[in-house]
Parts: sequence; C-alpha cells; structure tokens
Amino acid sequence: MKRSEKARRIGDQLDSLYPETPIPLDHKDSYTLLVAVMLSAQTTDKKVNEVTPSLFDIADSPEKMARLEVEEIRSLIREIGLAPTKAKNLKKMAEQIIDSGGELYPDWDFLESLAGVGHKTASVVMAQAFGVPAFPVDTHIHRLADRWGLSNGTNVVKTERDLKKVFSRDTWNRRHLQIIYFGREYCPARNHDLSECPICSWASTKKRIRQGR
Repeated sequence: MKRSEKARRIGDQLDSLYPETPIPLDHKDSYTLLVAVMLSAQTTDKKVNEVTPSLFDIADSPEKMARLEVEEIRSLIREIGLAPTKAKNLKKMAEQIIDSGGELYPDWDFLESLAGVGHKTASVVMAQAFGVPAFPVDTHIHRLADRWGLSNGTNVVKTERDLKKVFSRDTWNRRHLQIIYFGREYCPARNHDLSECPICSWASTKKRIRQGR
C-alpha cells in the first residue's frame, strides 16, 4: 500500500474516532496557550493543567509575567519538570513580547525567537491559536508515524516533512491532535499488542507486529 493511500485510510479512521479535536491544554488566549505548551515539555498535559490556574491567576499576560521575579515564577510552577529553566524562560519570553509591541502575532521567526520556544511549540500556537496550517510533531507523533510506516524519519524534522506530504494541508491542524489522542487511547509506547490496534494491525509491517514495537 502506498503511503498516500495508507494516510488517507488512517485519516478516515481518525476523523471517525475524533470528529472534535479540543486542545488538551487549558488556556484563555494565544499567550496563555503559548505558556502552557512551553510548560508541557517533558511534563504531562494533566500536570500542566493542574499548575496553570494559579499561575494565570497572577500572570496571564506578558506584562504581569514580566513583573514577577524568576523565583516567584519558579515557585508557581515548581511541580513542572525543568521548572528552574522554564521560569527563567517565561520571564524572558514575556519581556521579549513586550519589547516587540506586547502582543503575540502569527509569525514563525518571531515565535521561534522567544525564549524556551522551539519549532514544535511555535507550530502548536500557529495551528491552534492562529489557525495557520502546521503539523506539530512531538515524540509520540514521531513514534506513531514510524510505527505506521508514514515516515522513516530519524528525527522529528524529517517526520514533520513526511507527514505534511501525505496528509492534505487542510487537515494538519486537527490531524496532529487526533494522532496524539489515538496514541493515548489505543497505541501506547510500551506493552502494546500491535495486532489488536485499530491502525497498527493493518498499517504496520508484519515484522513490526511480530516484534511488538
């Protein structure tokens, strides 16, 4: 089966399973979404959603965040992985946004220039806050794309490029969320029986199914 045909069939299944694709990180606007996504690196969405309410009660804008000391921010996000580094980045990021006019806007170079914001984080904000077609690829999407034979990329950059080729541009913004949802519900990294998976059972190679990875 060609990758394009496989992607079409996978897309149909994902649309059937997840016709709605709510963003799993609680937020109020583009800035709070950016903060939540940045905090989610090496941390579960559940933990981020537990921590951000108290953070956003105090600092839900760049101006309010910039007024806090790094130690205050660190205390508010102390349960988050890499909290000391993320606290420094949150303050610097807020200052950078203020220096650029005080508002976030949909520009790749601008977003990726902010402290603590890489391409994946910028992609989520572009897609979910501004509606710009993007295909954020995290380690989970990277794993499933490889498992399904949609990409043989050795890194997320190659995987993103491959997925953009096989899925139509108008589906990108929902497709990356659908793959995340599917991975959590049906396709875990460990102890996964590929032969029983709704997608792996037919999309993965027979060798991978035998190996169970």
